Amino acid sequence: MTEAGGPEPETVRRVDRASAQPDKITRAEELRLQLADEIVRGALAPGASLDETDIARRFNVSRTPVREALRQLVASGLVDARAHRGAVVARPSLERLTEMFEAMAELEALCAALAAERMPAVERQKLEAIHEELRVLSYAGNPQRFHEVNERFHNAIYGGSQNGYIAEMTLATRVRVQPFRRAQFRNLGRLAKSHAEHDRVVAAIMRGDKIGASAAMRAHIELVRGEYELYAVSV
Repeated sequence: MTEAGGPEPETVRRVDRASAQPDKITRAEELRLQLADEIVRGALAPGASLDETDIARRFNVSRTPVREALRQLVASGLVDARAHRGAVVARPSLERLTEMFEAMAELEALCAALAAERMPAVERQKLEAIHEELRVLSYAGNPQRFHEVNERFHNAIYGGSQNGYIAEMTLATRVRVQPFRRAQFRNLGRLAKSHAEHDRVVAAIMRGDKIGASAAMRAHIELVRGEYELYAVSV
């Protein structure tokens, strides 16, 4: 989000209802994910300089996608951009990260509750299909692919809320928290646990249980936060 509270125009994409295909990833987003992984893993240490020219040379791209990737990383709190000093690696404080996950849990819980009430039958079927795809992937041991389909799963629920404004707010928040959510998939056994947590969300949505869907999704995001903290301790 911008400082004024509005969504970043190039960061927030429209949430297609129960899209069967993943969004096409831009070069800037590829760079953002790569750099975010390196920061979260500690390969890029806090305070390290992030020179646009050096990064562009390293990844064989122009400075334009590098600049956009760094802008998105600033929004996540992983990069600190200072006037006349360039960009440097940062890490959100524990307090800030707690606030981000709390907001994420409440927004996703709201989307799940509304989806339980409003999601059309055809979109419920698509959600079940994505959930089944994740079940298969949970046995494959491919965190990156699971992450990609997991985003489709959550997008389907945002769209199922039938409230575009809330869906956009939720997606904008997820973009900020995404590097930390993505990292936790590397924990041993996490893919299967994540699918089991999703199962409770899907079951509540399918039976139209607004309170149950909200509680299951909130619990899921709280567990995601705990899994990230376990990952952070291990790296």
